[in-house]
Amino acid sequence: MRKIGHFIGGKHVEGTSGRFADVYNPATGEVEAQVALASQAEMDAAIANAAAAQPAWAATNPQRRARVMMKFVDLLNRDMDKLAEALSREHGKTIPDAKGDVIRGLEVAEFCIGAPHLLKGEFTEGAGPGIDMYSMRQPLGVVAGITPFNVPAMIPMWKFCPAIACGNSFILKPSERDPSVPIMLAELMIEAGLPEGVLNVVNGDKSAVDAILDDETIQAVGFVGSTPIAQYVYARATASGKRAQCFGGAKNHMIIMPDADLDQAADALIGAGYGAAGERCMAVSVAVPVGESTANALIEKLAPKVEALKIGPYTAGNDVDFGPLVTKEALARVKGLVDQGIKEGAKLVVDGRDFSMQGYENGFFMGGCLFDNVTKDMDIYKTEIFGPVLSVVRAETYEEALDLPLSHEYGNGTAIFTRDGDTARDFASRINIGMVGINVPIPVPLAYHTFGGWKKSGFGDLNQHGPDGFKFYTRTKTVTSRWPSGLKDGAEFVIPTMK
Repeated sequence: MRKIGHFIGGKHVEGTSGRFADVYNPATGEVEAQVALASQAEMDAAIANAAAAQPAWAATNPQRRARVMMKFVDLLNRDMDKLAEALSREHGKTIPDAKGDVIRGLEVAEFCIGAPHLLKGEFTEGAGPGIDMYSMRQPLGVVAGITPFNVPAMIPMWKFCPAIACGNSFILKPSERDPSVPIMLAELMIEAGLPEGVLNVVNGDKSAVDAILDDETIQAVGFVGSTPIAQYVYARATASGKRAQCFGGAKNHMIIMPDADLDQAADALIGAGYGAAGERCMAVSVAVPVGESTANALIEKLAPKVEALKIGPYTAGNDVDFGPLVTKEALARVKGLVDQGIKEGAKLVVDGRDFSMQGYENGFFMGGCLFDNVTKDMDIYKTEIFGPVLSVVRAETYEEALDLPLSHEYGNGTAIFTRDGDTARDFASRINIGMVGINVPIPVPLAYHTFGGWKKSGFGDLNQHGPDGFKFYTRTKTVTSRWPSGLKDGAEFVIPTMK
């Protein structure tokens, strides 16, 4: 059985705790590796290693740090196929989707090549007689990221690329469900020229998470996962004096107006609702057609598309639409929520619960499910399903449709499909959600903007990547400077003010 340990000080390190978690191939249901789960002592050692490496890295000028990111981007492109295959094997997503996972992280690394410009401070000459004032953005020290299973390349890079470009060292605690790619990324960073110890990968479970949250050396924590865990991480991290940006669950609505191109909208819903088996925090899980005729026409277009979805292992080719769910437990949970939706009175138009693939009967596969006549009080509406399930909630008017995402507890992403500019502008202005698409179903901002949800989808003041990433991973220091000029002699006992 293949063993996966940790990556500390630029080297592979075997686990010493004696505790392991199984790593599955979701397509076959077989255990393909075991990953070590770190003890408190192992986490302490990784943090100490990162702390020792950080001062010299912080003293390296920003342009040289940016050159490491530049080389890292080259290496990501060189090893794209290798990374995608490893990601698909442990997660289950298709090869094209796995490459997209890597590319969206690579784009953040590209943005971080601009660190010398992004880290520039401000300067005021002549703030007073002989006085200049300037600000500096300086790294925090040792920071950490706790990242999810569903995007095991993208989210780690969203965290460690800006942190390291700013001069911090980084402790990455990835998901134990698909741990190989994060370690491969750390290997590539070393090959790109990153000093040993600046990026350490420590695998683990809740014990490792708590060790990060309680350690006094770690100055900031980034997290992506479910909302209950995001709230837990945020509360515990901030209670120990850390900065924290914690991103949680989602229930992303897509409103379809009567004037929308319904063919375009239906295609958008299929890709956004069922891609990656729905295991995306930005997946569209609720379609809201406005008007009875719009709803009937949309269901008529969606149903055959859902029935025709091609499901299979990543090895079946690039025309597979989505693969298995990540674990047997995840599959059982999603099927249970579909069962609950039927009990609560929703109409199951397409039932994918009994999907089975010859030769892969033990895999964690499930077909696409499509619900109609879902209402706000149903569990399948309120809960983030995180599976290949799309719910249609009918609305009579635009205002009724708008109220659904406005009043939902989650606020990650939303979209509207319409040909009317006034409606689109009104929607973008009034909606209380962090990321908005207008005729775009999954509005994930590009790397030079910033990603983050509102309400119970995000905790903390600053978002991921873009300018916010550099603000989060640095402190501002302001210097007031006067050099003797003979303009003034003697002590001054009044608090300094501008003159």
